[in-house]
Amino acid sequence: MKNIFHLLLLILLSSQFSFASENPPSDTTTQKNYTTQRLNVPPIIDGLFDDACWGELPWSAGFITRAPKEGQTPLNKTAFKMTYDEKFIYLAIRCHDSDPDKIVRRLTRRDAFDGDWVEVNIDSYNDKRSAFSFTINAAGVIGDEFITNNGGNWDSNWNPIWYVKTNIDELGWTAEMKIPLSQLRFPNKEKHTWGLQFTRYDFRNQERSNWKFISQNTAGWVSNFGVLDGIEGILPQKQLEIQPYLLAKMERYEKEEGNPFSTGKDQKITVGLDAKIGVTSDLTLDLTVNPDFGQVEADPSVLNLDGYQVFFSERRPFFIENRNIFNFQVSSAEAGGSFTSDNVFYSRRIGSSPSGNPEIFDGEYVEMPQNASILGAAKFSGKTQSGTSIGILESVTQQEVALISDGTNERTAVVEPLTNFFVGRVQQDFKEGNSYIGGIFTAVNRKLEEDSYLNEFMHKSAYTSAVDFMHRWDNQSWYVAGTGLFSTVSGTAEAITNTQTDFVHNKQRTDAEHLSVDESKTSLGGHGGSLRLGKIGGNYKFESGFTWRSPDLELNDVGFLRQTDYLAHYLWAGYRDVEQGKYLNNWRVNYNHWFFWDFSGRSTHQAFNVNAHAQLKNFWGGGTGSFRQSYDVDTRALRGGPGLRSPKGINHWFYVYSDNRKKLNVNVNGWQFWGEKQSSYSKGISVGLSWQPMKTMRVSLSPDYSVNNRQLQYVTNESYDNGTTEENRYINGSIHQQTLGLSIRLNYTVRPNMTIQFYGQPFITRGEYDEFKYITNPMADDFNDRFANYDDDQITFNQEDFVYLIDENKDGTTDYTIDNPNFDFIQFRSNLVYRWEYIPGSTVFVVWSQGTTYYEGLEKPMEQPIIPDLVDNVFNNKSNNIFLVKLTYRFIN
Repeated sequence: MKNIFHLLLLILLSSQFSFASENPPSDTTTQKNYTTQRLNVPPIIDGLFDDACWGELPWSAGFITRAPKEGQTPLNKTAFKMTYDEKFIYLAIRCHDSDPDKIVRRLTRRDAFDGDWVEVNIDSYNDKRSAFSFTINAAGVIGDEFITNNGGNWDSNWNPIWYVKTNIDELGWTAEMKIPLSQLRFPNKEKHTWGLQFTRYDFRNQERSNWKFISQNTAGWVSNFGVLDGIEGILPQKQLEIQPYLLAKMERYEKEEGNPFSTGKDQKITVGLDAKIGVTSDLTLDLTVNPDFGQVEADPSVLNLDGYQVFFSERRPFFIENRNIFNFQVSSAEAGGSFTSDNVFYSRRIGSSPSGNPEIFDGEYVEMPQNASILGAAKFSGKTQSGTSIGILESVTQQEVALISDGTNERTAVVEPLTNFFVGRVQQDFKEGNSYIGGIFTAVNRKLEEDSYLNEFMHKSAYTSAVDFMHRWDNQSWYVAGTGLFSTVSGTAEAITNTQTDFVHNKQRTDAEHLSVDESKTSLGGHGGSLRLGKIGGNYKFESGFTWRSPDLELNDVGFLRQTDYLAHYLWAGYRDVEQGKYLNNWRVNYNHWFFWDFSGRSTHQAFNVNAHAQLKNFWGGGTGSFRQSYDVDTRALRGGPGLRSPKGINHWFYVYSDNRKKLNVNVNGWQFWGEKQSSYSKGISVGLSWQPMKTMRVSLSPDYSVNNRQLQYVTNESYDNGTTEENRYINGSIHQQTLGLSIRLNYTVRPNMTIQFYGQPFITRGEYDEFKYITNPMADDFNDRFANYDDDQITFNQEDFVYLIDENKDGTTDYTIDNPNFDFIQFRSNLVYRWEYIPGSTVFVVWSQGTTYYEGLEKPMEQPIIPDLVDNVFNNKSNNIFLVKLTYRFIN
């Protein structure tokens, strides 16, 4: 009956969205043109428009508001002029303001986009999908982004070299720009037609206006730009940039007596090189030799109990730039879902921590390399005049060796083999960017010695090939998109068996008749993909899709894959009103659902969500929603055992944020989950505080606290001899976990090209277990029938060995033991970075990085509260301190 109800609801929603007709304001479809002309004498870039060339050009104005109220004349007008010569584009932008003294000028780091700002987007490819964005705020801080996917992606890690000055006068403020043509990409022809858009953000009034009006309910961004004409006789510029670096690094830490590798200090000097070479006007070759990422911010602290991999965002500059070209998300879904993190290429695999863990004996110490060193990497990427996007990445990481010593004798052990990574990506546009088809191929090849223990779990080679497509119609309001991929890995029989039985694949599950482990296999091949249909134009929106991962799919050599053996259907539907009303600026409501099955056809998951969001006219806003898990079978909960039926439950969440125009603003997020029959209860809250005490400084504090109480938390698997047969015991416990974290950020901008930034994160998570039990009937309808608790006669705690002794049959003999799972994990990480861009593109970094980690198994529940526990163990433990100075110089053609 439930399935019939769900089907009827899906049909009703789909029909509603299929036949609803919403027409955007007429201004959205009205074309807007600007015709420029070539200059003879270039202007001096000083923020003043007193050069002769500006007097010869007319102003273009007529901006229209996009938010908070669409289609209106802005409170403060904006106008611009634009000209060019054989090397540069020049822009003069006048931002009128009725009260110039109240213009918000905030000095921030690059790409912060704070205070009053104005922006120009240039689609020099004229492909109606991608554009180059240049932003300047009233204080002279620049921002730049590379726009792709018709406005779906804005990559702020693109950092071109360009020049701009601002000025405040009695009419408002001005910006004068000079953008090198070498930073743009365009075809080699006599006359050019480019896409053009300007956006003004009036911070005081929270008003955003466009030169070419685009409604918030209009699908797409770049495809709706105005037109820039009049550019003639320019030649594409081949980019040539070389950036060597010199790094001096010193590390201080607590000395360990007897350990020859822990002397308390290390230092080194290294050199490296980054280069950007324009092979053609459209395609660029990026090179890096011995790259250093010492100034990159550390990943946030996390302790994961569910066994799934944690996805960390890429932060290293070489891999960030142009990452949109290499991105291949297996499943994209407006409804969200864990499967959306799966990607054919996950650059964090390159240069990651070594995979091996050498065996050491009593009295020996080991010095492990922290990461696999990247000997060199190259990227060949760009977009041709015919609309073909190309990306090729090649990288080699060196063989890493651990040093092992007892103080007298020393030996080595390979912990990571010499490895080659290759990624090739191509995508072809059709019908003026309304459609595309693409593909990707990845290859990982490792030089594994025949007698190496690494053969037991590492693949010798791994290959993945995939295709993707999208087609849009009805002014890009409707779309259909899909992906399909195949993978194959090869290695020894031990390595492939290890892959089949790891957490991702779990093919040894005793209740999965469609799965089996073949210990003779030396290769494994699988497939996956997705298909989705959606509508994003107008007030009514929806997306429905289907995705799958076959049991033998494997991407984790250079991709990211959470789990296999599932097929999933999802639906997202929503209504959005952007018309400013009496009390609200905008509001929206959404509905989502997710249904999962494994490859035998067994249902494994059903969940539903409704949520609503709104912003008040005073620019406060918030939202709330409820998530209902009506059925779930966790096929990984017992780590190779049968699927365990999770309790039904409901999760409610909310968030509130304040007016960001104020010097102090706040946002609050909270959630609470209730499981059936008191099987679980969890809650959490996070607060974000941002304070702007002066225009040059911003301080942010983000504390978060959560509590997790769950009756079934995996502990271990043990074998039990009942006198007749060997039985598996899938042991769980009731966990009582508290987690507390605090992210601290301080940004101080001395001037637009000089900043001081601090990031710190103290973190603690503490888990205490009791009421140990073993699973008896994992799929029982009643929650309490799924397990049996150990009574006091069956379990005792051994203080000396720190383990629980289990006498299951109560015969006075220990049948098996359980390691005490209680934990107290504390970590502190911080970075203090001074950054000075002494000339455009050339930078000095001075960095102090500090970190400490404390982990202890708890004998019994702690009486000390969590905050004193955090303070005592963070500040009373010796930390590692790293000091480095890095100098780069950018040679430009």
